[in-house]
Amino acid sequence: MRIDNLNQLNEIKNNTLQEINNSKCRVLICAGTGCLAGGSGKIYERLLELVNNDSNIEVSLESHVDHGNIGIKKSGCHGFCEMGPLMRIEPLGILYTKVKLADCEEIFEKTIKNGEIIERLLYSQNNIRYEKQEEIPFYKKQTRVVLENCGHIDAENINEAIAKDTYQALAKALTMTPEDVIKTIFESKLRGRGGGGFQTGYKWMQVAKQKEKIRYVVCNGDEGDPGAFMDRSIMEGDPHKMIEGMMIAAYAVGAQEGYIYVRAEYPLAIQRLKNAIKEATDRGLLGDNILGSNFSFQLHINRGAGAFVCGEGSALTASIEGSRGMPRVKPPRTVEQGLFGKPTVLNNVETFANVPGIILKGDDWFRTLGTENSPGTKAFALTGTVNNTGLIEVPMGTTLKEVIFDIGGGIKGDGEFKAVQIGGPSGGCLVTDHLDIKLDFDSLSKVGAMIGSGGLVVMDNNTCMVEVARFFMNFTQNESCGKCVPCREGTKRMLEILEKIVAGNGTLEDLDILEDLAQTITDTALCGLGKSAALPVVSTLKLFRDEYIEHVVDKKCRSNNCQALKKYVISPELCKGCSKCSRSCPVNAISGKIKEPFVIDTEKCIKCGACISSCPFKAIYIEG
Repeated sequence: MRIDNLNQLNEIKNNTLQEINNSKCRVLICAGTGCLAGGSGKIYERLLELVNNDSNIEVSLESHVDHGNIGIKKSGCHGFCEMGPLMRIEPLGILYTKVKLADCEEIFEKTIKNGEIIERLLYSQNNIRYEKQEEIPFYKKQTRVVLENCGHIDAENINEAIAKDTYQALAKALTMTPEDVIKTIFESKLRGRGGGGFQTGYKWMQVAKQKEKIRYVVCNGDEGDPGAFMDRSIMEGDPHKMIEGMMIAAYAVGAQEGYIYVRAEYPLAIQRLKNAIKEATDRGLLGDNILGSNFSFQLHINRGAGAFVCGEGSALTASIEGSRGMPRVKPPRTVEQGLFGKPTVLNNVETFANVPGIILKGDDWFRTLGTENSPGTKAFALTGTVNNTGLIEVPMGTTLKEVIFDIGGGIKGDGEFKAVQIGGPSGGCLVTDHLDIKLDFDSLSKVGAMIGSGGLVVMDNNTCMVEVARFFMNFTQNESCGKCVPCREGTKRMLEILEKIVAGNGTLEDLDILEDLAQTITDTALCGLGKSAALPVVSTLKLFRDEYIEHVVDKKCRSNNCQALKKYVISPELCKGCSKCSRSCPVNAISGKIKEPFVIDTEKCIKCGACISSCPFKAIYIEG
């Protein structure tokens, strides 16, 4: 059925809501990438099989996922990745965690058929079991706006998106003038969620005022930061919200064509986007004369080859055009000459997903969230040595302490918080002194860090910060497009020095050279990615210089992470002289007499750890 007006859109919304409300039981199985890797696809198939084979359940012939009053659905990412595979069951509102294939029969018989809650599958924290998903501390302390529908709707069904008011904002925008749409976005103070925090409305305003009338809207779904998966989860779990945001932008600036640039490593996101575009096109929500108006818009998907530099605007548009993804000198900027040399609106997935809510609820509503200069919410990928890892969304201005200790549940095991890497390879480190800092653009900028796309990697006291800097520099150097000398050669030289340090061959002079190189690269690199490439090194040198000095002067790594700096020692008090360690050593680095303490020749030792594994008296340890 083609949707030509708001009345028809509302009819589908109301009918879908009625179907959902009439369901005796509705099971939403997380089918995001993380849970699928954990086996949720097989769990989905098994539950379908159980429902199909039960003669007491009336099977609907219209849909393979709706069986009478039982609905088995594939949702997007629920966010609580640490506890996956996840399963939400409505109308009970419960969330089952760490579901296994073997649990399906019990879930079907007890919960789906009889409404009985299986206690062992509920989330538990501090000996408290939480029946309602919204009561779980991980969710309770969040404000989910962009991620509101992820995990709560069938990610492959446009009707369920429509039931959640998707495309209502588009219908409203089409009754406004393009100028009023831009004004609303501008006054909301929405800032780009892709890293730089540039004001979205101003960018749209710049495109709209260009003399060239052929214009494009491009969505950056490349998301190359290690550990970041915010955009991926939106594309997988609620693709229509992002598409609607792109359409509103297109109407506002007078564009008739758009592109979604997605990294090829996101096959599920690409599949869900293709399905969403087809559904919207079949319903007349994409194409010509949308919702009975004069507005027409076509949308295409372009798969990137996984180059980190294609997260930069000019490199991204070059890649869509079929050229090698490399940044160019600016000006002219993308708003003036972007895709195919035409004025282009370029925002990332999360930015576009914020647009419908602003149009539907107003810029005043949006500014009630977050801070004055950074309104709204921000999605973060919370990973590392924290108890609750996953995808979260909080108001801008939420403190780092609230994120790590309230939502994240604190540091794993007996570890102590040491640092958090924020903003991926382009970001910097925050430490204990920064726990009360507000997570917004301005506050982070003051301490030399940045939100970036939203990665938060939490580290405990067992982390070597020199190795962290080496890891991120290795990533950045590998991903350098090579166009400009500062980034191509400078990052290579910085990586060589860091590798020299973790190998135990560094000098104090190397630290000065690192700082000089970092400053040169920052000042002279061609694009924003190059200019921020040295940030992880700069921030760790500033905050953890004592660890660098230990590596180069004492030839010691306090966390025992740097293999070359490990020193294996046999305790003469604990050693019984059994010789098992000597017999297990592959390089004959251990010698001694039976029933007397053995010793390790540190010059010969290759630090393989075989001796520690073979010692029955725990007499061998790594000196740190």
